Amino acid sequence: MLISFGIQTKKEVNQVMKWESTVQEAAKKHGVEEYADLALAIIYSETKGNHLDVMQSSESKYGLQNKIETSEESIDIGVAHLAEVIKLSNQKKCDIWTAVQAYNFGMNYIDYISENGGETTVELAKKYSRDVLAPLLGNKDGETYFYKSPLALFYNGGKLYKNGGNYLYAKTVHWNLTLIHAFS
Repeated sequence: MLISFGIQTKKEVNQVMKWESTVQEAAKKHGVEEYADLALAIIYSETKGNHLDVMQSSESKYGLQNKIETSEESIDIGVAHLAEVIKLSNQKKCDIWTAVQAYNFGMNYIDYISENGGETTVELAKKYSRDVLAPLLGNKDGETYFYKSPLALFYNGGKLYKNGGNYLYAKTVHWNLTLIHAFS
């Protein structure tokens, strides 16, 4: 089982790393060169590098899914959005993982964390997902759905709030960053 995990992970990391030079170019263009590995971890988290919209960035630019036409466009838009959330997170004196969680939740999450200690935690992200984001997007009764992920299973039996984003997003990206460093 462990060998199978290692082989599969290596395959996924290789798929992500094929975008490394494109990510580095976009990171330089948007002034976040030191966060290129973080952008790669976002790619791993979003699509494992195996989708046209590798950073799932269509909604951040167009407000709609499936408007991206090339993976290079996805990376440019995704890294630009990452640069925006990092800049705002720094301005609000929040940690880098707040910026990463805001990549999934939206920019208002940074204000929320700034008002609640400046450092994202799973509990704060869960509360924001349940009490702010999900109701804003129509889930007024705390409805959940099953999310098949080892982290979700570990933290809460695999439940996320419908319309509430992924409150384990920063943890997932952090784990995937660790895998990228270990397997590349």
